[in-house]
Amino acid sequence: MASVDTDLEIDWMACELIEKVPGKVSGRPIVRGTRIMPDGILNSYELGDSIDEIHEGFPALSIVQIKRLIDFGLDQLKQRRL
Repeated sequence: MASVDTDLEIDWMACELIEKVPGKVSGRPIVRGTRIMPDGILNSYELGDSIDEIHEGFPALSIVQIKRLIDFGLDQLKQRRL
């Protein structure tokens, strides 16, 4: 699967796990309480990484959080492509 430019296609702020903090990661959407950008999670998944592999790369996130971010992102992409 090819990586997508999720910044242009996904409204991450509609996800309850996401926040923007002025001055933190240039004010871009991040997973609440971290510096992790959600598009990196979705891109890893779309490039073929398993949930467990993503968790290894982002151990600060729970499996449940990772699954929620992926589900949210894929749903947003699907909606925008309709």
